[in-house]
Amino acid sequence: MANRYVLLILLPLLGLVIPAAVDAATTISQGFSTSDSKVRLGSVVSLVDNSSDQVVTASSKNVNAILGVVIDSSTTLLSLSSSQSSQIQVATGGVVDTLVTNINGPIAQGDEITASPIDGVGMKATDNARVVGVAQQALNNNDGTQQSYTDSTGKHTTLVGEVPVLVNVSYFYKQPDKTLIPSTIQNLANALAGKNVQPLPILVSVGIFIITLIVVVSIIYSMIRSSIISVGRNPMSQSAIYRDIIQLSVLVLGIIAVAIVAIYMILTRL
Repeated sequence: MANRYVLLILLPLLGLVIPAAVDAATTISQGFSTSDSKVRLGSVVSLVDNSSDQVVTASSKNVNAILGVVIDSSTTLLSLSSSQSSQIQVATGGVVDTLVTNINGPIAQGDEITASPIDGVGMKATDNARVVGVAQQALNNNDGTQQSYTDSTGKHTTLVGEVPVLVNVSYFYKQPDKTLIPSTIQNLANALAGKNVQPLPILVSVGIFIITLIVVVSIIYSMIRSSIISVGRNPMSQSAIYRDIIQLSVLVLGIIAVAIVAIYMILTRL
């Protein structure tokens, strides 16, 4: 009877202790082979093309194959390994210290982390991209060191440090900026210009389009009205009416062409 009371007292305590112990180390990892000498603890890695068991450091070039973050095998709760003798452990779930940089802007808590131009180092995702997870704290200037890297625009220096990241490989979709421009018009302007167009050129282009539309409608209305009146007064003036219609039609097409060229120049140059 006494043992029963003891169990009734201990069970609630065990229910608090066991989940706490599990939550303290919930990292899940898997063993992979690599021949990349740049791989180190905290590196973001991607799968090698046409491979399911080999990884290399992730970068902007292989961002779509991001897999996880390299960790120490002793820090994982559950690890899966193959028969290969030499392997590294890659975390595919859990909170892991990850190498990051502020190349793409300061990293704050809650930012999505994707691959950067530096091999194995993550950065803040600002455009649509595959991400390795979510930063759990900010990267401060005192948390890292300055490191040089080279890209297509030259040599640069950036801050590289470690922040805990909740590893969960997924896709990040950038939310459209809230502006006065409707999304349909913005997308049309972007398609015409082949780039992301700022609101001011779009507003100027819309103004030109509206003015052109008013002028063209006015000319067409005047043309139709004058033709009807002329035919009513003199049925024999059809040839002169046709000539005027052709001339005004050419004028309308010219106005429309000038407006289109002006709108295109504004959207692409401003």
